[in-house]
Amino acid sequence: MTVSRHHSGCSKRSQSPVHSPGKRFGTAARPQVGLSLVSAPNLVNLETVSKAYPDQVVLDAVSLGIAAGQRVGVVGRNGDGKSTLLKLIARTDEPDSGRVVHTGGTRIAVLGQTDTLRDDATARDELFGNADAHEWASDPRVREILTGLFGGLDAPVLPEGLDSPIGVLSGGERRRVDLARVLSADADLLLLDEPTNHLDIEGIAWLAAYLNATRAAIITVTHDRWFLDEICDRIWDVQRGNVFEYDGGYSAYVLARAERERQANVAEEKRQNLMRKELAWLRRGAKARTGKAKFRVDAANELIANEPPPRDTAELVSFATGRLGKTVFEAENVTVKAGDQVLLEGLDWILGPGKRIGLLGVNGAGKTSLLRTLANALHDEQPAAGRVKVGRTVKLAWLTQHMEDLDGSWRVLEAIENVAKRVQLGKKEMSAGQLGERLGFVGGRQRTFVRDLSGGQRRRLQLARLLMAEPNVLFLDEPTNDLDIETLTQLEDLLDDWAGTMVVVSHDRYFTERVADEQWALLGDRRLRHLPRGIEEYLERRADKSAAPQAKSTTAAAPKSSAADDRATQKELSKLERRLAKVEEKIAGLYADMAEHATDPAKLGELQDQVTAFETERDEIEERWMELAE
Repeated sequence: MTVSRHHSGCSKRSQSPVHSPGKRFGTAARPQVGLSLVSAPNLVNLETVSKAYPDQVVLDAVSLGIAAGQRVGVVGRNGDGKSTLLKLIARTDEPDSGRVVHTGGTRIAVLGQTDTLRDDATARDELFGNADAHEWASDPRVREILTGLFGGLDAPVLPEGLDSPIGVLSGGERRRVDLARVLSADADLLLLDEPTNHLDIEGIAWLAAYLNATRAAIITVTHDRWFLDEICDRIWDVQRGNVFEYDGGYSAYVLARAERERQANVAEEKRQNLMRKELAWLRRGAKARTGKAKFRVDAANELIANEPPPRDTAELVSFATGRLGKTVFEAENVTVKAGDQVLLEGLDWILGPGKRIGLLGVNGAGKTSLLRTLANALHDEQPAAGRVKVGRTVKLAWLTQHMEDLDGSWRVLEAIENVAKRVQLGKKEMSAGQLGERLGFVGGRQRTFVRDLSGGQRRRLQLARLLMAEPNVLFLDEPTNDLDIETLTQLEDLLDDWAGTMVVVSHDRYFTERVADEQWALLGDRRLRHLPRGIEEYLERRADKSAAPQAKSTTAAAPKSSAADDRATQKELSKLERRLAKVEEKIAGLYADMAEHATDPAKLGELQDQVTAFETERDEIEERWMELAE
């Protein structure tokens, strides 16, 4: 077969080969998005390459090419051959048939799923070998990499800086060393398998900016959709032995794939609906993407003309209030500790019915500790100081980063049915088997023994069991770990119908923006702060915080405020946050009333006037809060 190529918004599907093999490359700069691949020299060509394992054909006569400066994202379900494709391109694995051709002199650097770092070597050894410090420290590119991944030239985030032995590093620290090794290489082509693993939101934003500035071609396998949209100008979609190619980033891919499946009259109606739903969110709700026209606006709008918003917030709040009442969690002057370390103090926070919160912060800021403090209050265990009030009807389910131990002799369907046979998600009722299908356990896979499941499959099973328990409060701590894009889309669709209170902790920016309606952050100052502008505001605040020490040393010292002024400011901030929480609660109640009086235009108009008044008050409170916080 030959790879099928799709232009964003195009209606015609090409069946001709995309690349001509054997062309040499010179010193061409990165091509602009939309340029014909045929006009750019190829660094690597795959010519009718096939690869099979005993139980699966992963690539079937695939022809592909990568030109100088191109940025390709590889997507597909777990097990469909994405990592195999990268190994074949790197020639660390051989095809069963066909050939892989590298243009002479092409330098390739590879970031695999597992590293080959030596445990007895130091980080300095692996990154710079025997080179003297002045050789690499004088390179601006190396300085940028060390600062972006390790916080400075001496790598302060590592236990012993650059002299840290690899063997004592955590998995995340090893991953950063390996990523720094690849980025430091003077390569023409970077092959990156899950480069965002173990990076927080700030780290992922830095990596995207760095890769956008480099001249090297890039092929990356990742489930991070924000990252795909940010760096890629082309998507390769690996499906059942085939590779379909799309121009543009992830947003363009969603449109083009939905359009391709519509034109081909694909029978998978549920999948088409999901793609249209996600496209509608991308066009209407993802503010960060509205300025990047990677696909034709007219085509997108036509495809989603009759598509409703991903979720009916007012209706979900109404359902949540019915299940939970007015109280879920209310923290009053709470102190959160981890051992002897104070992470939060003086916390006043109301987590009301129907709230969908994204909780942001660097590793160690206290996100999980805050969730644990709230969860412990269910068992009458109060924090070190202050009080947490819990609603009487709260039924909490907490998806932690750790896998639950399950009987390996159970089959998948049995493990789900041991929680419940049927579940109600919003207005939809599902059987255990149907929920399993929605999370990727299709057909015979529901008969698979638990002991034979991969890490990603165990994660999906954990999610299914959690949802089958019909909780009305969800804490999701890194729910996207080990999940492929298709499963993430299905999970987001399930959560759209789920009526309850939700707190999400995730480094997956796309997922957080997609399922959460508002973001709160722990910025290291022992306070929990609301972010009206979401993740963009979080990154700005973190950047300002990092720049503060340098600014202090180069500018005249500002007049110091008195302790009394500080106390007065803190007091007013706390008062504003309590007022804000009450106003938010009133707005949520009014939305619930609007849902009950949906057929009474006069009453709806009256309620809408009240909502507008409270929203104006909320904006004023937030503006004053921002002034004081600054």
